[in-house]
Amino acid sequence: MTIRAVLWDIDDTIFDYASADRAGMRAHLAAEGMGAYGTVEEALRRWKELTELHWRRYETEGGDFQEQRRGRVRDFLGRPELTVVEADAWFDRYVAHYEAAWELFPDTLPVLDLLARDYRHGVLSNSSIHNQDHKLRALGVRDRFEAVVCAAELGVAKPAAEAFHAACAALGLAPEQVAYVGDQPDTDARGAVEAGLLGVWLDRSDSGGRPELTRITDLRQLPGVLRGDTRFGAPSTFG
Repeated sequence: MTIRAVLWDIDDTIFDYASADRAGMRAHLAAEGMGAYGTVEEALRRWKELTELHWRRYETEGGDFQEQRRGRVRDFLGRPELTVVEADAWFDRYVAHYEAAWELFPDTLPVLDLLARDYRHGVLSNSSIHNQDHKLRALGVRDRFEAVVCAAELGVAKPAAEAFHAACAALGLAPEQVAYVGDQPDTDARGAVEAGLLGVWLDRSDSGGRPELTRITDLRQLPGVLRGDTRFGAPSTFG
């Protein structure tokens, strides 16, 4: 069946989350102090480790979205006794620095513009609608997407098929009519395939492997994949 719509992941797919997170945490540490960490790089590595740990736990076990943030803060500071108010205040101060560093990837707008002629667009994120709707508006692209569906409100997260099916239903399309594009090979691409969508792994670092997945390294390769020209390395349509 012909692909009629694209569902998008946001963080590290169309939005450079990793760079914004590092820049935001650097500024936050400069303002808050280093605490128990000897160097900025040590602190950044630990923050990244804890972010991945708490996100994976949230994706697999569910739970409260805000509480996974508080868990990150308490673990990072080594202060399990922090109250909800204290943990939230620390995270909010970090967010102010993080948001100041927000940027889309350079290939995002050109590809969204090109695909708008032939495909409908939506978002499926493992975050919350409050966060992601705000982010898309701040980045100036919210009006590009018909629907924004998030795990915190759904009560189920990628790679569960129910999450992908809910996003397809929001577009009024069958899974086989929808492509999903994300930066995680299992959570995004494999999960989408197992739910009946065309799953596309955006491997920006060109780490390779996973030959069973449809893999691209740049969004400019996506139009060719959607047309069925190739399963990898579709020629750029930007001349």
